[in-house]
Amino acid sequence: MMTIKARIAVIFIAALLLGYGLYQGHYQTAVLLAGGIGYLIWSHFREGSVFLATQAFHRQDYEKTKNLLSEIKNPDTLRKGRRNFYEFMMGNIALKEDRIDEAEYHFQLASRLPWKKDNEKGMVMINLANIALRKTDYERARAYTDVANKLHLTARQASIITKIENEISKHL
Repeated sequence: MMTIKARIAVIFIAALLLGYGLYQGHYQTAVLLAGGIGYLIWSHFREGSVFLATQAFHRQDYEKTKNLLSEIKNPDTLRKGRRNFYEFMMGNIALKEDRIDEAEYHFQLASRLPWKKDNEKGMVMINLANIALRKTDYERARAYTDVANKLHLTARQASIITKIENEISKHL
């Protein structure tokens, strides 16, 4: 839950305290500080700033979301529980910036990752179906809606799927 700058600042302070603890012979405290530094480094690669980006995304602050996600240099190192939200938010940002192919790529990745709730995966499928409609690829859009219909969706999501299916039926 930290930005890269905050992590570096905390690691720097902890390293100073670690050095002081070793100098003074407080080895138990030094071990705890070393463990904390190790955890901060590990969590940078496995968690990143996805949680903060998710909070900004829910507030519809897309610029801050984009900046927080850009801190993640290698999203492949994120754990699956964070990577799915990373890909979903990157897809939405690309969609807002009218980069349809890039948005589709991110949503495709997000659709292959595990989701805790069906309605979360349902949003990914809805976005993929909408992108397929934009590209006039109606068979693919039908496939996405078929997958979405197998999930437990909210009433709002179900109505969106129905609208997409009605649009598909006009063209098939």
